[in-house]
Amino acid sequence: MQSTALIPLQYALDTFYFLICGALVMWMAAGFAMLEAGLVRAKNTTEILTKNIALYAVASVMYLVIGYHIMYSSPEGGILPSLGFLIGDENSVESVLAGGDDAPYYSTRSDFFFQVVFAATCMSIVSGAVAERMKLWAFLAFAVVMTGFIYPVQGFWKWGSGFLNEAGFLDFAGSGVVHMAGAAAALAGVLLLGARKGKYGANGQVNAIPGANLPIATLGAFILWMGWFGFNGGSQLKMSTIEDANAVAQVFVNTNMGAAGGLIAAMIVARILFGKSDLTMALNGALAGLVAITAEPLTPSALQATLIGAVGGVLVVFSILAMDKFRIDDPVGAISVHGVAGIWGLLAVVLTNPDATLGAQLLGLACIFAWVFIASLIVWSIIKLVIGLRVTQEEEYEGVDIAECGMEAYPEFTKS
Repeated sequence: MQSTALIPLQYALDTFYFLICGALVMWMAAGFAMLEAGLVRAKNTTEILTKNIALYAVASVMYLVIGYHIMYSSPEGGILPSLGFLIGDENSVESVLAGGDDAPYYSTRSDFFFQVVFAATCMSIVSGAVAERMKLWAFLAFAVVMTGFIYPVQGFWKWGSGFLNEAGFLDFAGSGVVHMAGAAAALAGVLLLGARKGKYGANGQVNAIPGANLPIATLGAFILWMGWFGFNGGSQLKMSTIEDANAVAQVFVNTNMGAAGGLIAAMIVARILFGKSDLTMALNGALAGLVAITAEPLTPSALQATLIGAVGGVLVVFSILAMDKFRIDDPVGAISVHGVAGIWGLLAVVLTNPDATLGAQLLGLACIFAWVFIASLIVWSIIKLVIGLRVTQEEEYEGVDIAECGMEAYPEFTKS
């Protein structure tokens, strides 16, 4: 029996824990901004930074106005969401002190804050994939629909107790709901957008377009690695009991080991394939390991988490090479990191969680990808018809910093 005297303390602790984890996830926005700024050319840096900070603001507003209601106030077990606005009332003192299984154990506002940074993370994935040739306002127009409607609908299917949750689909912190969804939206945009000029030759050759600032890209990867502790750790949802505190610690350890396994494996594969230790592959290997372990960071042992991350690291190297073979131009490897590793993470759940079934995981994977890809393709197509997706050839050559923002990130340097 829970002591009534402990309820306010536990409520405060779980609310504080939720807010701190949310702040860590918000810090991932800086990680995406730095990673992408480092992996694009100098002449496109200001625009990519503008996209990343602006999308966070757009996601915050759209998820407040409509997205949170769609995701968490729709009918349990359903497919079609209910439409509504704003985030509702805060928990009353009486409801908290009543205790019992149905009593809230953290603030509604802390839950909203934690969930809104996930919506922004999903949209951040899209930013890098369409870099260096998409119009800024076309991207922001898509962000409005993605964070306000497309993302919340499939989030409702799982985390809002919709039909995928009822079917037994498991996704602890979002390998599918966040990462694969972001990759699916990015893939739809890239297919309509086309490759950067000069990326692919007429005879099938792939021309490398190096990023301008690998120190900044590495800093971005470190920030994302750190922020992921809040991403996965916060998804335990509480830590005020011994069992939950132990679970959060296990999630932190497994998250770290997944990243480590992914990085080491990607470095080894890159060394074998290229004869060099490719830093960009190492960075993407760490991120792929993090994405892979996100679907189930609690039930694996630390060694199993390392191996799950390592498989993600191997897959991401081959996926990046395959994307170029099919002329799908993704400047930062976002589709491979978040899509391919996200799929692997969802399937890997069955290896360590006895409650998982392959059928349910495949169902969730297919439904999320199909919904986000098709809906995104429609929205991208409408935007293309109305205002266009791509800057002109002259603007792309000059750099989207000048064309879209009117300023350069490195004005004292010659354009690369």
